[in-house]
Amino acid sequence: MAYDNQPKEFEEKIVQVNRVSKKTKGGNNIGFSVLVVVGDKKGRVGVGLGKAPTVVNAIRKGSAYAKKHLITVAMRKKSIPHEIYIKVGAAKVLLKPAPPGTGVIAGGPVRAVVGAAGIRDIVAKILGTDNQASNVYATFAALQKLRPYSSFRRMPVEIQTREEKISDAKTDNLQDKKEGKPASVNA
Repeated sequence: MAYDNQPKEFEEKIVQVNRVSKKTKGGNNIGFSVLVVVGDKKGRVGVGLGKAPTVVNAIRKGSAYAKKHLITVAMRKKSIPHEIYIKVGAAKVLLKPAPPGTGVIAGGPVRAVVGAAGIRDIVAKILGTDNQASNVYATFAALQKLRPYSSFRRMPVEIQTREEKISDAKTDNLQDKKEGKPASVNA
């Protein structure tokens, strides 16, 4: 039993436990479905749904599935790099980056996924359904779609006065006339 003393690589959070039953010829078959969120608090997170006759086996199955399907979350410091809104089924989730020290301001299902990923500063809002499973999957999808901060290109911003814009439009129209193109509508 020496392996029990080792620290766990992943933290497991049980989001939802459902008791389900199936009518059969011999009576009712009782089972459980468990939604588990697994994360290492360093940017990796996974979600799994386990179904089994006992809760313990369902948790084990859900955890195993989540560990096989881990994603790496793009993070900036201890927050997310940009705002994201996502709709998955009836679930709508809005995630916004927050300054250091804000903490996790989010509802239960979003908090479970974001906390397992290791995000410490975030503001989130569940806008759609109250279904916990749907909101967990929507949050997971939102974290998948995040782009790393380094991928944002810094574009120089050129500020033109109104007169400069009008003169640019006129020169474009003159060039179009010389080439035989019809004049643009905006000029």
